[in-house]
Amino acid sequence: TFLLSLKLWLQFDLSTPKYQFIDKFFSVPYSNMHVYVGVDGISLFFLLLTTFLIPICLLASWDSIKINIREYSIAFLFLEAVLICVFTVLDVLFFYIFFEAVLIPMFLIIGIWGSRERKIRAAYQFFVYTLIGSVLMLLAIMYIYFQTGTTDVQVLTTVAFDYNVQIILWLAFFASLAVKIPMVPAHIWLPEAHSEAPTAGSVILAGVLLKMGGYGFLRFSIPMFPDA
Repeated sequence: TFLLSLKLWLQFDLSTPKYQFIDKFFSVPYSNMHVYVGVDGISLFFLLLTTFLIPICLLASWDSIKINIREYSIAFLFLEAVLICVFTVLDVLFFYIFFEAVLIPMFLIIGIWGSRERKIRAAYQFFVYTLIGSVLMLLAIMYIYFQTGTTDVQVLTTVAFDYNVQIILWLAFFASLAVKIPMVPAHIWLPEAHSEAPTAGSVILAGVLLKMGGYGFLRFSIPMFPDA
């Protein structure tokens, strides 16, 4: 997967700021939702980072993981697939779905293969904090869809929301993304998750998962709500 992502880098056109390698997977019936993927200069390097770190994490677990090795590998490969979707999908609703789907394999990695006694507590704390924190973003996405009839990022960046509406939507996105970064005071789950996770889990958490919040700001909050 890393070698294939290098092909994207080599073929990337630096002369345009537009999304490249755009592809459509499917459309949701009776709605204006289409699952598009594509990359630009921001998402390209997040994609490379993800595909580079996952094999390193698996190799780092060669001697340390002794039980359920097959399931451990599945969890990491599922995590890689979801992270690739997070950094390439061009629909804000499906970004939210993949954004939250990351919780499932990471919850299992911490809770099952964690290295200390409080791993179950740390796994639940990580899951609950980040899941509840993202509810506001889901409500904001629903409002955007009912107002505009679409969740396509390329379309939404051309929509001029009222200033007061932008403030509310930006705050909703901010609250959800801040938990993922995490920013004070929504950072309480992070020390527990880092200390209880296996080494590879801690690496992928710091290397990629904590960057999803910053990516969300750059990809959605700033282009869609510039006045806010």
